[in-house]
Amino acid sequence: MMKSASRTALILATALSHRSLNPNPSTPFFLRNASATVSLPLIYCTTTVTWRPPTCNHFCTSMAAGDSSPTSAAVEKQFDTFRFSLEESGNLRDRIKAVATEIDSTTRIMHSILLLVHQSRPIPEVLEKVNSHVDKLKQLFSKLAEIVGESPGQYYRYHGDWRSETQQVVSLLAFTHWLETGSLLIHTEMEQKLELNSEFCLDVEDYLTGICFMSNELPRYVVNQVTAGDYDCPRKVLKFLTDLHASFRMLNLRNDFLRKKFDGMKYDLRKVEEVYYDVKIRGLGSKGVAEVDQSVQES
Repeated sequence: MMKSASRTALILATALSHRSLNPNPSTPFFLRNASATVSLPLIYCTTTVTWRPPTCNHFCTSMAAGDSSPTSAAVEKQFDTFRFSLEESGNLRDRIKAVATEIDSTTRIMHSILLLVHQSRPIPEVLEKVNSHVDKLKQLFSKLAEIVGESPGQYYRYHGDWRSETQQVVSLLAFTHWLETGSLLIHTEMEQKLELNSEFCLDVEDYLTGICFMSNELPRYVVNQVTAGDYDCPRKVLKFLTDLHASFRMLNLRNDFLRKKFDGMKYDLRKVEEVYYDVKIRGLGSKGVAEVDQSVQES
């Protein structure tokens, strides 16, 4: 049988020798290696394994039992209370912001009128128009106090919703008072002017910040007054700002917004000093020069 297989292989090799690329056609290329072995393909038997998820009877039973536990009911009750409290607080805050918007609108009108003093308009006429809006501010702050009073003890929780508007009000009223009297409107007088009380008071930091805002208006006022021929104005403003700056230096202010506004006051003071010294060098407005020079040196 082996001889018959070899003979058949030689016949096939001879028949295909003219088509082979082998340079030695007498020896078939697939018979060169006598030790070559024929590899039989391996047949693998695969078994399909179907994955089945574990039963969850015990787990589902435990979860179902947990849904009706007292702890779950307590958590649900707690968050229901939170929901009611947040909705109530949100409604109250919306009402506060609505009043704060009206205060801001009123202060904008007052500020636009007060800017006329920089145009050398008669001060009594300007102040009369500004003061006509003070009653409106009283009504708005009274309304604001009524809304905040619905949540006793929560003044500083909502205080940020009207803080900036209050600071602007303080600035305008303080500047108006200074134009009328040449002095500072103190904290208690400011509360009386707005008809505030101990339950709804004027925050001290808001008052101080508003005073810093007011000082920003003074350098511009001095320059315009000197341009209009009032050479004694720099002396008055310089004395006022010097005393005010010295009073602020008594406070131990932290590195916050109020501290930054106070730092800006020294630049306002420096601008007024420059105008005052220019007037002094030119020999204008010599009245009270010694008094101002002494107060500046002491500061």
